[in-house]
Formats: sequence, structure tokens, C-alpha cells
Amino acid sequence: MTEGWRTDRIGSALRGANPTVLRRLSAGFAVIGDVQFLPGYSVLLTDEPDAQRLSDLPRAKRSRFLADMDRLGEAVERACRRIDPAFRRVNLEILGNTDGFLHAHVWPRYEWEAADLVGRPVWLYPQERWRDEQFSLGPRHATLREAIGAELDRLAHESTHAVD
Repeated sequence: MTEGWRTDRIGSALRGANPTVLRRLSAGFAVIGDVQFLPGYSVLLTDEPDAQRLSDLPRAKRSRFLADMDRLGEAVERACRRIDPAFRRVNLEILGNTDGFLHAHVWPRYEWEAADLVGRPVWLYPQERWRDEQFSLGPRHATLREAIGAELDRLAHESTHAVD
């Protein structure tokens, strides 16, 4: 598969050509992040290529997007907690400062993070972490991908069988 999907992440997901897609959700796509210096980092992409911000979606779809963000966050939390006992929490963010399309970041956070970084935003990590090949998404992340995908499936099943 060519790397062209990186220049059109949403379009490639809609075409089934984005290799980072974990699952199709109700208002977007759960994808695993290109960098994994915090294992389990995932992103929710909107399925509306022209949406730049949450307010670009009709109100009902906004609610579905936010519910998908919650579901992806819980799936990452469950998978990461099971894989690494040093898991602490997830941080959920909708920023849009770099990429001009609607997306939400799901960052797992761990006790093993450096003391000067663990309580601060992920964006303060040194730039080398974002570029270093050792943290690039690759085949070694297959177990993590499968775990998050399985949790997304489990949560979908639980929500269809939930009694309020």
C-alpha cells in the first residue's frame, strides 16, 4: 500500500485504504496513531472530509462524534490497562491546530513517563519522540491494535445490550 493515505486520511479511510483504521464507528473512524511513544495512542477521524471543526457537523452528528470519542477513549483505557499495569489514564483532545480536519486525540498516560512530563500535555514531549523510527507505528504494534479493536467491539456489543 502506498503512503498516499497520509495526505488524505479521511478519504483513504472512506475508500478502505487507510491502514491505520481500527474500526468504523457511527460518525468516524478509530485509527491507531502514527507514533506510539505512548503505546495505544489513537485518533478519531470524522467521516466528513470537509468538516474542520466540531461545529461544522449537524448537532446530531456532533453528539455521535463525541460518543465515538468516548468509546475510543474507553477502549484505549481498557486495552492499555490490561497490557501495561503502569497505565494511569487517557487524555482526550480536540485541537485542530496542525491538521485542518476534525479529529480527536486519545492519549494513554503511564506511570513510567518522566516526572517532568507525566502531568503535562503530550505536546510538550521532545520533538525527537515524534520523529524517531523506534516509536513509529509498525508490525510490533499488532497486539495493541487487536486489543483496542476488540475493546471497541466489546463496547459496541455492550451498548446494544444495555438497559438504562
